[in-house]
Amino acid sequence: MERKKILVIEDEAALLYALKARLTVDGFEVWTADSAEQAREILNKSKPDIIVLDILLPKMNGFDFLKNIKNDKSLAEIPVVITSNLSDKKDIEKGLKLGAKDYLVKTKFNLDDFIKKIREIINND
Repeated sequence: MERKKILVIEDEAALLYALKARLTVDGFEVWTADSAEQAREILNKSKPDIIVLDILLPKMNGFDFLKNIKNDKSLAEIPVVITSNLSDKKDIEKGLKLGAKDYLVKTKFNLDDFIKKIREIINND
């Protein structure tokens, strides 16, 4: 069976490493980016099965990046899961309204919950 490809966009190095390590152990092929620009370079070359997106990124924030990919016909169908420390209801609603499949507040999920959510979304799309 072909491994599912995940693009994780996260500027916090320790969390990026932890997510990549756990997703890899769970059988995913993981691509990482620490900025929207780096993520865009990856997306210009290949398409993941799902994108995990942080909101607080350098230069371009995750909301703007999400808008950009949802407006790009070649990328619009890729499911996006937001992971953020922004837990305000307005931020969550904004992310979902912009097209994210789910919005996970970093302080409220553990890696097991995260993997379960990713599998759920990939298997339903």
